[in-house]
Amino acid sequence: MQEIDPDAFAAAHSAGAYVIDVREAEEYVAGHVPGARFAPLFHLASAVPQLPSTEPVYVICASGNRSKAAAGMLRRAGVDAYSVAGGTAAWARAGRPLVPGMRER
Repeated sequence: MQEIDPDAFAAAHSAGAYVIDVREAEEYVAGHVPGARFAPLFHLASAVPQLPSTEPVYVICASGNRSKAAAGMLRRAGVDAYSVAGGTAAWARAGRPLVPGMRER
């Protein structure tokens, strides 16, 4: 499994990275990284066919534990996936914005 540090992820995000959030719906609704697509860990296998095959996929959760498991599963499925170290908590601690709601923003 490959992990990316929060600052490198922020740079990738600024460049338009493909991001999936594997937390539960309540967590995602409370606040997520702008543009992160909702793909709860429990249903992640069904999302694999919709993931890009020509660019990295950045996987984020609350603290980095679920995203590590998810990135490992995605890599085994042939996806170039990276777990975001520290997750949404690290993103928010760095003063970066979170957006509420179910819509991907």
